[in-house]
Amino acid sequence: MIIRARMIVPMEGDPIENGAVSVEGNRIVSLGRFDEVKADHGADVRDLGDQILLPGLINGHCHLDYTMLRGKIPPQQSFNDWIGEINTHKKTLQPEDYLSAIAAGFAEAKSFGTTTIVNLEAFPELLPRLDRPQLRTWWCAEMIDIRQPVSLPELSQNLRAWSESHPDLLGGIGLCPHAPFTASAQLYAEAGAIARIRDWLLTTHLAESREEMQAFRDANGSLFEFLQSIGRPMDDCGRETPLSFLLRRHLIDQRWIVAHLNELTESDFDLLAQSEKFHIAHCPRSHTFLGHAPFALRKLRDLGFNICLGTDSLASNSSLSLFSEMRELLRKEPWISSREVLEMATINGARAIGRGDSLGKIRAGFTADMISIPYAPGEMDVCATIVAFEGTVPWIMVDGEVLSPP
Repeated sequence: MIIRARMIVPMEGDPIENGAVSVEGNRIVSLGRFDEVKADHGADVRDLGDQILLPGLINGHCHLDYTMLRGKIPPQQSFNDWIGEINTHKKTLQPEDYLSAIAAGFAEAKSFGTTTIVNLEAFPELLPRLDRPQLRTWWCAEMIDIRQPVSLPELSQNLRAWSESHPDLLGGIGLCPHAPFTASAQLYAEAGAIARIRDWLLTTHLAESREEMQAFRDANGSLFEFLQSIGRPMDDCGRETPLSFLLRRHLIDQRWIVAHLNELTESDFDLLAQSEKFHIAHCPRSHTFLGHAPFALRKLRDLGFNICLGTDSLASNSSLSLFSEMRELLRKEPWISSREVLEMATINGARAIGRGDSLGKIRAGFTADMISIPYAPGEMDVCATIVAFEGTVPWIMVDGEVLSPP
C-alpha cells in the first residue's frame, strides 16, 4: 500500500510536501515524494488528500480504569482530598464498570490519534475479560502493598500466562509499584528484578504532590496522618524526600518511566545530576487541575532526562487528547517550540517504552503506526499546525492496519 498526503512530518528530517509512504504488512518500506515512491513501488495508492501524515501519538501515562470519572470530581483543597474522592467513587463501582471504562477510554484515545498507550491497570485480574484493543498497549499492573501483601511471583506468572495466550496483542506487559507512600521498598526491588528478567516495562508515580513531600521529608501533614491511621509503617519518613528515598536505595534506574516529579528540592536536583537517566512522563492538564508546583521542564531536560507526555486519568482531566496536552504544555512553557512538544508525544514516548528503534517516526523499517489531520495549504509552521489541531483525527493506522474512522 502507498499512502499519499499533502504533507508528511516524519519526525526525522524536514517535512515532505506531496509525500508518500510505502507500507508492506506492518512495516514502513520507504517514504519520499509521491512520484518517487510510486515509481519504485507498484502498490495500490490510498490518497489522503490535503492531510498531514505524522507518526501516531504515544501516551506515556494513563489510567483507563477511571474513564467513567470524567467530570465527577471537582478540584479539591488537597491531593489527599482528591484521592479520597476517587476512593469514594470506587466503592460504588463493579468490575463491569471498569471493563466499560477501559473500552470507552480506548475508543476515545483512538479518536484523538493515540496509537500507543502505557496503561496503569489497577485490576489486572480483569485482563482476561477484555477484548483485544486495537491500540498498542503496555499493561502495567499497579501494585499497592501497604494494607495487604502483593504476591509478585504469582501476579507476574498470571500476567505472563495471559500475554502468552494472546500472541496477537500489540504492546507488552509492565509492573507499577504505585508510589513510595503506597508500595514498599521491597516491592520496588522485586518488581525491578522480575522486569529485568522478562524485559517488562517499569513505571511508578513519584514526587507528585506537596502532601507526599511533606509526609516523607517532614513526617507530618494530611497524607502522613492518613497513612499512619491505616497502619502503614512510617519509620521511612522524616529523613529524606520521596525521590531520595528511591534513588539512594537504587530502586529506580534507566529502565523506569517515572510519572510526575512535580515536587523537587535543590538536593533532589543534585541527586538527579548524578543518577541514571530514567524517563519522565509529564501530564500537563492533570498537573494544572491538581494545582501542583510548577514542573521543572527546562532543568530536567538540561540534566538529560527523556520527557514524554501522558494524559493521566479522567479523574483529573477532561479528555484523553494528547493534542490538548501539547497545547497546555505550550501555554505553560512558551519558550519551547512546537516541534519539541510534538517530539515529546512521539519520539520521546517511543524511547520511554524502549521502542525508539521502531515507533515514534515515519522511517523505513519502523512499524506502520500513523495518523493524519487536515492541512491548510500555505501554513508556514507545520508542527504548530499539528499542535493546534482540535477535534478527532480522520485517519489512523496501527501496525499496518487502517482502522475505521473514529
